[in-house]
Amino acid sequence: MIACAAAVGLAVPNLGFPFTVLDNSPYLSRHRHARKVGENMHRPTHLRASFLGLAFVGGIGGTAAREAISLAVPAVNGIPVAIFAINVLGAFLLGLLLEALARSGPDEGVRRTMRILIGTGFMGGFTTYSALAADAAQLLGRGAAAAGIGYGLATVVLGGLTTWAGIAVGAATHRRPGAQQVPVDPDLAEAAPESRNGGQR
Repeated sequence: MIACAAAVGLAVPNLGFPFTVLDNSPYLSRHRHARKVGENMHRPTHLRASFLGLAFVGGIGGTAAREAISLAVPAVNGIPVAIFAINVLGAFLLGLLLEALARSGPDEGVRRTMRILIGTGFMGGFTTYSALAADAAQLLGRGAAAAGIGYGLATVVLGGLTTWAGIAVGAATHRRPGAQQVPVDPDLAEAAPESRNGGQR
């Protein structure tokens, strides 16, 4: 009888001699189930299948939009102005989006979905620094050193400036009158609850 009880993971009364009962039941206990669910809920965002799917879907849309624009706008004197405009515009929109989301509240729920779907996915597929490098290398290979270097530098410099401009617009349009808001860093939002309030309790 003791062997049968041990086999199904039941509690065995103390009969006066020490032994260990192993839980070989295929069913999780409430405690083990809660712990398993909790571990899954605290898994980093980049390891969750649902968020990876959002980034994948957004990336498809962003890549399709970039390809459509690059096919519709021809190069000017060998310089791919479409890719240049895409990268600069994408830098502005990404800065605007992330700043607006950070000032709207904690990185969770709809805000996190938008950040991953639009920011990581769509904008990640829309902008392309691999095409920037390839186009600059082609210009240099054809002997147009000034055009290649200027194209690369202009993209990086203007991309940084438009990112700052997007952040400034996001901060200006999402400022609550009479209340000081602290932007929430998405990378720190899951680290500790107090990080959402800028470390203040």
